[in-house]
Amino acid sequence: MPGSTAGYNARGMGPTTGRIQRNPLREQAPADRVNTKIIQPAPPEEPANPPRPAGDLSRAPVNKVAAAAVDAWADENPERRRLRHLSTATILKHLEQFPGKTWQQRWVAAGLDEYGTNPGDLGGEDKKLRKLFISGTRQLFCLRVIRPSLDSFRGHTYPNYALDFRLVAKDPLLDKFHAAVEASDASPSAQRTAMFDVACALTVFGICLADLTPEVLLHYSLESRRKQLTRGATKRGQEYNYAGIAAWHILYETGHFPPSAPHVLRAALVGGQKTVEELVDRQQLRNTNVRDLLVEYLRRRAADLDHSSLRQLARVLPGTFWSNVEKVNPDQADLRLSEETYQQWKETISVLPGGRPRLDMDGVLLKVRTFYLDLQSWAVAEPERWAAWSVPCPVRDAELRWFNVRRREINARMAERTRVRQPLLPLLVDHVTNRWMRLREILTAAQAVGLGERFTAAGAQWQRTASEYDLKRAKTEKSFPVRAVNRDTGELVAVTRDETAAFWDWAVVETLRHAGLRIEELTELTHLSVRNYQRPNGEVVALLVVTPSKTDRERVIPMSAELFHVIAQVIRRHRSAYGTVPIATRYDVHEKVWCPPLPYLFQTQTGLERQAMSNTTIWRRLRKCCTELAKTHPEFVGTTFPAHDFRRIFATDLVNSGLPIHIGAALLGHLNIQTTRGYVAVFDDDIVRHYQQFLDKRRQLRPEEEYRDPTSEEWSEFQEHFDKRKVELGSCGRPYGTPCAHEHACIRCPMLSVNPAMLHRLDELEDDLVARRQHALAQGWKGEVEGIELTLTFLRSKRSQVHRSQQLPPVNLGIPSVPHSRLTPE
Repeated sequence: MPGSTAGYNARGMGPTTGRIQRNPLREQAPADRVNTKIIQPAPPEEPANPPRPAGDLSRAPVNKVAAAAVDAWADENPERRRLRHLSTATILKHLEQFPGKTWQQRWVAAGLDEYGTNPGDLGGEDKKLRKLFISGTRQLFCLRVIRPSLDSFRGHTYPNYALDFRLVAKDPLLDKFHAAVEASDASPSAQRTAMFDVACALTVFGICLADLTPEVLLHYSLESRRKQLTRGATKRGQEYNYAGIAAWHILYETGHFPPSAPHVLRAALVGGQKTVEELVDRQQLRNTNVRDLLVEYLRRRAADLDHSSLRQLARVLPGTFWSNVEKVNPDQADLRLSEETYQQWKETISVLPGGRPRLDMDGVLLKVRTFYLDLQSWAVAEPERWAAWSVPCPVRDAELRWFNVRRREINARMAERTRVRQPLLPLLVDHVTNRWMRLREILTAAQAVGLGERFTAAGAQWQRTASEYDLKRAKTEKSFPVRAVNRDTGELVAVTRDETAAFWDWAVVETLRHAGLRIEELTELTHLSVRNYQRPNGEVVALLVVTPSKTDRERVIPMSAELFHVIAQVIRRHRSAYGTVPIATRYDVHEKVWCPPLPYLFQTQTGLERQAMSNTTIWRRLRKCCTELAKTHPEFVGTTFPAHDFRRIFATDLVNSGLPIHIGAALLGHLNIQTTRGYVAVFDDDIVRHYQQFLDKRRQLRPEEEYRDPTSEEWSEFQEHFDKRKVELGSCGRPYGTPCAHEHACIRCPMLSVNPAMLHRLDELEDDLVARRQHALAQGWKGEVEGIELTLTFLRSKRSQVHRSQQLPPVNLGIPSVPHSRLTPE
């Protein structure tokens, strides 16, 4: 590990990681930017000279087309030539029954251009006839006699169609593309998918490879996904797949796509950052003057905000605020809102579209208030531009007076969330660790035996599968995924795939809980993030450099042995598979930009594209782990473990373990120590433990003579004090050594504890006070009346308090009794 980063340092990478900044408006080298030109999907134009490998056969007779099919493949085997002629003639004779001047028109008239239609169904139950129809249709596609729709072509599987299509097309560009695919590092499956996607696009669009532009391939990918025609769309978790991912990568790398095109298909799909005008116009505001004002306001604020904050502000002001104002009052012409309009607007936004109450009302009101106050302050400096919009702010100070109280309530909810999840964390850690260890043991044992052989691993008998599929891959591929069958249960396990998923689940959980990283900081970790620091005494300390994220400040974390072990395992896995940590791309979902290609530690591969794990990928992994645990641990039912929960538990463990909170703030990357306080959840046992430590420390600091046994005089004075606290109605609760501070006005005194046996005396005093009040009223003594009524209020309150206490059952505190001899000093 110490040598793993030496090569990077030697190249002058410096003491910090590659720049991955949240704010693209800050300084950034132009060479670090990834080209992300935005393109729009578009179907190809009809070519003037469509590709015809065997000439124009659109109106040719059956025998001529069948002969062209035989000549196109130039098979030397007479039986294969006969079958090609027969299959082509079979499908054409069927199409002759339908109206049309061309074979394409007859194909459509026959109803074979719709999704779900299978040419093999024309053969009925006869298997040989079914094969003839499918084979003939396939040959007509390759010869470009028939141009099927995307629905029709993808509605049926044509194995190895890309190879047949290439042989017939005789296109040098297509040959070059196939050679590039075969020379790539992609798996055989990804290679076949890349070649098929290109052949499919050329077939359904009726073009040659020279006409396959980025816009056309993007249109093909989106249409295939929209119609759920992507290969693997029916498999679990694959419903979001796009077609053409690997094909796009090869076409870009080989120079077929221009350098200005997006480097990967995903870059063409995400769209990049939106302008201020686009962000505002999403809301379709009716008042053009307010729309222009919001555009100028956001453009001015954009200089101080990153793109994520700008998008959030653009959602609140034009969307949550003004679009709802227009719904409440369509005739609203300016920012001067009436009280009625403002209250209706607040009532409207207090409930989300789904019916749930809005929890971030304070955030919305603060942004609206800031908007109004900014206009007022800018109007002083630039009255010609902003004075017309300077009006009183509808959000008053009183509405935000309880903001800090509500903020504390949020912190209390987060602390309770931490208290609930901290005991569950060891279960989650054990689950991901044991699962990875088990699958790793099975994989190691399976790789040591041949196909079909049995082995023992993880306390069970297994057999490595030897299906026709496995045997075929063993002949054509150097390495292929391992699959095994549990001999006891019959369970088929994709060992390689499951072990890889289990490893990354383990790595994510362990890194989050030992480093306390934000989720975006985890995805931004690279091989360059690992550093070595040698102390003056020669000790080497492993450091983890966390790139700027939320606070745009880089920080360094000394790695514990557990964290170092996890990072070392991740790097070791990459180097054992590729010799180094591969370079991967990363899309910043917050800033909507592509980051420079770097050796990210947490990365995945889709086809030929290597990319850093996204926030969504991390979230799905954690949710899946909790779902699996819920099957055996009911406490995990309905419980999730977002990445930030690990961060809060990490902060709580740090502070409760005795680490100074300002050091914890530095490790967490907090600029304000109060933020760290909000992360730390205090447990009841922590309160008791710290209080006992405080008392023990105070006892050690106080003079020992204060802990001597009391003298007889002091003990007598102490007992006499309690005797003096006894009064007619009960007992006084004033502290020891203090005189009566209320001049013995016991009924009005809050220190009086009424004896239940004296309730009848309270009734007598009440009757006397009522009589005195009547007399005072008759005499017009208003001051006396006011004093008597106050005394009556206190009297009745104390009587009610005694009645309530009598209704409560006694509680045994479990306090041991102390012998009377120990209460009396010697």
